[in-house]
Amino acid sequence: MIAHGLHGLASNNADVTVIGAGPAGITLALECARIGKSVLLLESGAKGGSRDAQQLSGAQIIDVNSHYEMAVCVSRRFGGASNLWGARCQPLDPIDFSARPGLTEAKWPIAFEELLPFYAAACSYASCGEPAFTAAAMHDALHDRAQVDTHRLERFSNRPKFQRAHKTSLSSPRIDVRLNATVIGFALRENGAIGEIVVSRSGRERITIPVREVVIACGGLESTRLLLTIQREHPEIFGGTGGPLGRYYMAHLVGDIANITFASDNHVDAFGFLLDGNGSYVRRRMILSDEVQRENKLLNCAFWPIVMPVSDASHGSGISSLAYLTVALGPLARRVLPEAIRMRHLRPDVAWTRHLENAMRDLPRIAAFLPKFAYQRYVATARLPGLFVKNRMRRYGLAYHQEQLSDRSSRVWLNRDTDRLGVPRLSVCLKFDRRNAESLVRSHRLLQKWLDRTSVGTLHYRYPNEELEDTVLARARHGTHQIGTARMGLDRRDAVVDRSLRTFDVPNLHVLSSAVMPTSGQAGPTLTIIALAVKLARDLGQTLTA
Repeated sequence: MIAHGLHGLASNNADVTVIGAGPAGITLALECARIGKSVLLLESGAKGGSRDAQQLSGAQIIDVNSHYEMAVCVSRRFGGASNLWGARCQPLDPIDFSARPGLTEAKWPIAFEELLPFYAAACSYASCGEPAFTAAAMHDALHDRAQVDTHRLERFSNRPKFQRAHKTSLSSPRIDVRLNATVIGFALRENGAIGEIVVSRSGRERITIPVREVVIACGGLESTRLLLTIQREHPEIFGGTGGPLGRYYMAHLVGDIANITFASDNHVDAFGFLLDGNGSYVRRRMILSDEVQRENKLLNCAFWPIVMPVSDASHGSGISSLAYLTVALGPLARRVLPEAIRMRHLRPDVAWTRHLENAMRDLPRIAAFLPKFAYQRYVATARLPGLFVKNRMRRYGLAYHQEQLSDRSSRVWLNRDTDRLGVPRLSVCLKFDRRNAESLVRSHRLLQKWLDRTSVGTLHYRYPNEELEDTVLARARHGTHQIGTARMGLDRRDAVVDRSLRTFDVPNLHVLSSAVMPTSGQAGPTLTIIALAVKLARDLGQTLTA
């Protein structure tokens, strides 16, 4: 059942109460229902976007040059972050789960092998095909994995908006979905467990709901915010006010500082979007091997080719210029791609006239390209993930996606302001230090050597060597991947939740979001969050049966 309002919830007896109906919360609800457990799924927003609901997530951004505004990072509506998602699906790597001396001491309390079995179900919930994340090389030079692994794939969701993809399944009699239901408070019993939660409907109605097991699954920052509100009332829990809660905020370093020119069209084809045999698109990434990363004390990083910067009209491509004009038209662009991606491509000093000239000169090619692209992107069952247009020079931008080092001073906390429902707002301070940029530049250097040795291609930097690290730091800006602020670990001194995502200090409270991840890895967090949701549902099933 999907309903608005709070009618009947004062006598709630659901096995599990889930706060947040994004990919994590929806997956958890569906998986709990599948194993026979009842679920109350509370969503602060409605089916469509609401300005009033979105404003509840307003926060103080300490450095706007390193963190996007909250409207770009948080979606207070049914489906949550899946409404902002770029649809990339990739598991973490085994190296992400181990401490790497001299680089990071952060370590997961579970092994990669424990989470691996849950990625198959995660792929099903994410609508990205079979859980196949490696593929044979398409060219002899790509077989060697000793230095650079080109066999690893990322998959893409064909139905990224979870509320649409799972609309029928969410009608299960075991799932009670309530929209416009915002959790604003928690009441702890003498034994430390949560006995009741306080829920408000658009500020007009407020009730107290009894609960059994509670799961906070409303995104990294909003989940941390709710935990911090509990800690404000009980300062000794979650490691105390100087403990791990709200600290170690991580995201990813994303961008491009170099171009890659491939030696042949076969190499270009190997790294473009490929339709696999299961009806889903995949793409190869170039990732330095674990041995190379450990030997050189490097952060985990992936590379792949992209179209040359569409903002630079000197590319002469009408298709690329049309893409930039779409990016520049905010209202239109926000309907076709995530805002964070749009902002990454937007340049304030670009002359529109040159792009218009490119588009007009290339009208026949655009006319042939656009209908096919639109069909593959918005109509076909296998959803084309994005724009990758081949060119005669075989020259492309080289995108990078690198993990970020954990840092206690990179953090979030409650400030003195409150939203209209009386919940304290967050202050957000995301910090990228020079070690991140230094590792990224060294990874480029090693990739460059491999390209030269194997004759796969050549690398050309867009900036002078002495400016590369500064350029990386100047362009380091994120906020859609909200990692580490309620991380899992072995004890309450260093972590907020245990290996089962149960908080150390509140026995019936769990956290399900990217906030629990102790490291960020090179992969985006969404598929791992979904896998953790499946694992948590099965753990809860055993707990509730015992």
